[in-house]
Amino acid sequence: MPEVTGSHAPGTPCWIDLIVPDQQAALDFYRELFGWRGEVGAAEFHGYSVCTFGGRPVAGIMAAPPSESGAPAPPVAWTVYLATEDADATEKAISGAGGSVLMSTVDVGTLGRMAVAADPAGAVFGLWQAREFSGTEAVGESGAVVWHELNTSDVAGASAFYHAALSLEAVPTDMEGAEGYYSLKAGGKVVGGMGTPDEPGVPPHWLVYFATDDPDATVDKLTGLGGEVVAAPFDMVAGRMAVVRDPQGAMFALLDPAPMNPT
Repeated sequence: MPEVTGSHAPGTPCWIDLIVPDQQAALDFYRELFGWRGEVGAAEFHGYSVCTFGGRPVAGIMAAPPSESGAPAPPVAWTVYLATEDADATEKAISGAGGSVLMSTVDVGTLGRMAVAADPAGAVFGLWQAREFSGTEAVGESGAVVWHELNTSDVAGASAFYHAALSLEAVPTDMEGAEGYYSLKAGGKVVGGMGTPDEPGVPPHWLVYFATDDPDATVDKLTGLGGEVVAAPFDMVAGRMAVVRDPQGAMFALLDPAPMNPT
């Protein structure tokens, strides 16, 4: 089974989490869909649940805190955390490159330090400075994370921002059928992708892909659990994929990867 341990090069997607109105419902949904295991966590961490897949950390799920009077609830969305060796310094780099810090760096016990930010176009992402916890360990297999993708209408601006803030390098792919798509490299290794949304007007966002051996069957299971299909399963250069939402509105992709060697 694929497994990731140890440190990550700056800019590498290393963790994902989800803040939802109904934490237990989300835990139940992803258990039924992917086989994850998770329970409401300790009060000192606001009930944060570290879900596991095959005994390895795969994602976090947390209940949304009560909103301040009159404040709209934040959208329900998966957050991708990018690795950093110094979250405070990366905060400054984000601001200097035109991004916004939405939540300044805080300690998460002895596990690490985190922050939440947005790039200049508005795509939200997290920062994770590992101490005792390095992040996701289960990757690539059916039911686990397999890809992270930045969707943005300003590819040039995003390329400059993520390079300045997190040393990510955007490299045009040479795959037939993927013209206009970029590989994102951290420390010389491909760690994600970047492209322009097919539909105009889609807000910039990071999209998480989960692997599945059978996207069609997984979509059927998802709808039976109360999820919604955004894009029905279709074949494309990277494999067979679908885009869906969970019952509380978090969007993600399903992918049965085709053998490939992105540049």
